[in-house]
Amino acid sequence: MKQKIMKRIGYLIFVLLITLPGCGQKAEEFFKSGLTKYNLQDYKGAIKDYSKAIELDQKYAFAYLNRGASKYNLKDYTGAIADYNKSIELNPTDGDAYCNRGEAKCDLKDYTGAIADYNKSIELNPKNAFAYCNRGVAKYDLQDSRGAIADYSKAIELNPRYALAYNDRGVAKSNLQDYRGAIEDYSKAIELDPENAMPYNGRGASKDDLQDYKGAIEDYSKAIELNPKSAHAYYNRGLTKIELGQKESGCLDLSKAGELGLSEAYEAIKKHCQ
Repeated sequence: MKQKIMKRIGYLIFVLLITLPGCGQKAEEFFKSGLTKYNLQDYKGAIKDYSKAIELDQKYAFAYLNRGASKYNLKDYTGAIADYNKSIELNPTDGDAYCNRGEAKCDLKDYTGAIADYNKSIELNPKNAFAYCNRGVAKYDLQDSRGAIADYSKAIELNPRYALAYNDRGVAKSNLQDYRGAIEDYSKAIELDPENAMPYNGRGASKDDLQDYKGAIEDYSKAIELNPKSAHAYYNRGLTKIELGQKESGCLDLSKAGELGLSEAYEAIKKHCQ
């Protein structure tokens, strides 16, 4: 059976735009400077400013929260969790801090711990579509596709324009071999976010599973047009072309996938392209 590889992108971290009353003026100035740098993706600079704000006011919960978000974006997940812990200690009713900590735990593959944090975030803010969607991701990674679908559906109920929730629900449906349902969700994700390559690749994989090879290739090609570095789209398109007897072109796609860093592509080349 042809292997289909799909990949989700990470979710955005919330950044709080308000400061706690009572913070010293200097601490607040460093906080605002850190926020500006964060929004410019200068995460190292943001960390320095948030650290200065914390030095001046050690009970500045939002500075810990935003410093954690900056560390998260630098893939320092352990450091991010430490800051989220402190933020929660100082402000235990902040649902966003639990949600952010859950995401960092997910990246460390602590899916059970992540779900516990998302549960707390939802308890504090039952209308947080982001927390439902993220909890769905953790459930999917624990191979609970049905539970994931329930959470994605709740996220969509709360935010009907949540493209990523439609995409991820499509992934979970595909995992349960509900390919037509998956295609419907991927199509909705594309309608809402037409410049995102990911749902095109996912829809192509589901079309492949329904033996709509021409439609699958069209979707993989669109994914590649939108993201020329999508190794997974090249890989999937290559296997589909080989399925249709287009060996030369298909093997070139597999080679490109390998060039882009997908090691599975070389196993497929050994199998199909000798």
